[in-house]
Amino acid sequence: MQEVRAYVKVFQKTIREKSTADGVVSVQTVQKPPVGWAILAMVGPSFVWCAEYIGSGEVILATRTGAILGTGVLWAIVFAIFLKYWIGMSGARYTVITGEGMIDMLHRMPGPRNWAVWVVLMAQFISATLAIGSLAVAAGVFVSSLLPIKPVLGGWLVTIFAVTAVWSGRYTILKMVMSFLVVIILSGVLYVAGTVFPGILVVLQGLVPQIPAVPAWALETTEVSANAWREILPLLGWAAGGFASQVWYGYWVMGAGYGAAWQRPQGAPADEKFLASMSKETARKLHGWCRIVYTDATLALIIGVLVTACFAIAGAGVLGPRQMAPQGPQVATQLSTLFSAQWGTLGGYLFLIAGTAALISTQVGQVAGWPRLLADAFRICIPGWKSIPWKMQFRLFLIYFFIANMTIVYTFGMKPVVMVKTAAVLDGLLLTPLQALWLIVGLYVVLPKMLSPQARQILQPHWIFSVGLTLAFIVFAYFCIFQIPGFF
Repeated sequence: MQEVRAYVKVFQKTIREKSTADGVVSVQTVQKPPVGWAILAMVGPSFVWCAEYIGSGEVILATRTGAILGTGVLWAIVFAIFLKYWIGMSGARYTVITGEGMIDMLHRMPGPRNWAVWVVLMAQFISATLAIGSLAVAAGVFVSSLLPIKPVLGGWLVTIFAVTAVWSGRYTILKMVMSFLVVIILSGVLYVAGTVFPGILVVLQGLVPQIPAVPAWALETTEVSANAWREILPLLGWAAGGFASQVWYGYWVMGAGYGAAWQRPQGAPADEKFLASMSKETARKLHGWCRIVYTDATLALIIGVLVTACFAIAGAGVLGPRQMAPQGPQVATQLSTLFSAQWGTLGGYLFLIAGTAALISTQVGQVAGWPRLLADAFRICIPGWKSIPWKMQFRLFLIYFFIANMTIVYTFGMKPVVMVKTAAVLDGLLLTPLQALWLIVGLYVVLPKMLSPQARQILQPHWIFSVGLTLAFIVFAYFCIFQIPGFF
């Protein structure tokens, strides 16, 4: 316990920013990684990652899909989260070793200058606007079900809260908010799923890839299609978050000061001289930090699969038998049946509170993450942008999203399900296969060229990373090529 307290004390210190004249941060030292039980003291980015993606994808999409298609869609949840686990963990591993984020890695891709970053910038600017707006719309509906206000006002209040929570850009504040909200949503959904648990055999059958038939009762509603993929694709897109969530996990690791990210400010490229002259001792320290990332990311995997599967099971066990497919402005009260069926009116309010917490936590995470991603992309692609202080860049994007959210909530405040499903497909699937492919190149081509010979030997990634990323590329490429065209 004394060792744990020592590491907590060290990493509670303020991360100092040290820059050289050319804007590249000089890495003086790499902290010794914790070992044994002290590793648990460093776990934290995973909670931010989970709290960011445990939201509309689980509260609305997983529950609705479970209600319509039953537990036969559990395979989609496990597949999506497991494959994105390799993407997020691989990106975080790159950050631990280099000290820079995934967007800077894309800047180093072979081919025309900055081509990969431009692809991300154009696609993610649109996806960011739509995704953040859709979450505000959904959260507004939940807030209005708890308070005597209209959904539009509820969405505006959520937007104001999210922007205020991340305005300072400090990781510690964000971590506390996220962790608290994750605990709330975990407590409620685990109990409900447990009460309607269909049995181990049924769950195992649901892990076998299949496309369940859409029941006749669901087809009678206005927002349910006979094509089951129109329900499954959004779930695949936002289970464990989309493209941006995997980028953000690197930011949360950076904010926690793991490995080469220690004492480095946001928005700084790697210190190439440091990497090229890295000693064996430093490389071994970074290898130890990589193990911390593996532990942290695996915790996020376990939480994500458990919570998302529980929402789907609860939807199948409570809403399915009642022939309810949550949709439209009544989505919050329809979903609250999950708890009210067990605990009456009080249970319904408990679900609304937990669901609101999950949606707000996702909104906070996205409002905190997308400005970082876009600021990095702008810095690389647009000359002169990096002359603006990073905190100002961050806040300029916050202001943009604040205005965009207010507009989207006012315009689409009564269509939460349609907005969330569309945003999930655009953000969660379109660039994900490319992201997996880019990480293969980043870990096995780009990174080795940056490291000294002795460091390269110690820090070469295990072959299992290539397997996980290749599988992610193939699976998500299939969805993009063969299934997304039929969604729109």
